[in-house]
Amino acid sequence: MKNNELETKNELREESLFDKTVGRRSFLQYAGAGAAGMALVAAGCKKDRGYPDMNTGGATLDFKDDFGVLNYAYALEQLEAAFYIQVANSNTPFSGTNAAAKKAYFQDIQFHEIAHREFFKAALGTAAIGSLEVDFSSINFNSEASVLATAMAFEDLGVAAYNGAGPRIKGGTYLLLAGKIVSVEARHAAYVRDLISNGSFADLNSLAPLGANNAGGLDAALAPDKVLAIAGKYIKTKINLINL
Repeated sequence: MKNNELETKNELREESLFDKTVGRRSFLQYAGAGAAGMALVAAGCKKDRGYPDMNTGGATLDFKDDFGVLNYAYALEQLEAAFYIQVANSNTPFSGTNAAAKKAYFQDIQFHEIAHREFFKAALGTAAIGSLEVDFSSINFNSEASVLATAMAFEDLGVAAYNGAGPRIKGGTYLLLAGKIVSVEARHAAYVRDLISNGSFADLNSLAPLGANNAGGLDAALAPDKVLAIAGKYIKTKINLINL
């Protein structure tokens, strides 16, 4: 856990996110992620699955067992973490009387996504896919509207992805941890939606294309192939799905 914490702190410094030591809240987030990862490793997740090299064959997600599902979640968390790191490094002009609060909350979301990413990386060990290459050329990081719209799209899609992957998880421990993470993603989605349109945090009507059922009070759920078809716009690395 200590090594994982130090690795994450070093990475963040390289991304020019910190000018001083990680605060207590962030430390607890990273420490918690490391502990959760160690718990999954202890549960039997750390094996050499022989995934292809990212530089030659892209990333293969084999859904015949929980490793494929966990790598799928890892891929999505890589994408989200990369986005929020980019937001933190940009000159996004948050506006209005709550500009400072918006910036602070986006920093919190950034820490959550990095913690999620590092959690899956540590949990999967040698079974983890490599680092994805992202493409954010379609996002204007100097525009609050563009950043908020993309954040909403990522968070809504993330919730639908976890909900859709849930039935594929066989291990109770993994399912519980996925449930804990998707609840955090749902908090992010609600917050970002409310920033865009006050009072819309609980509105499921606009999520109907993703599978939400407002009348039944049910959030969206999408299968991995549907999720990656949407997220593929932002991912350069080829992702292969098998045994889906």
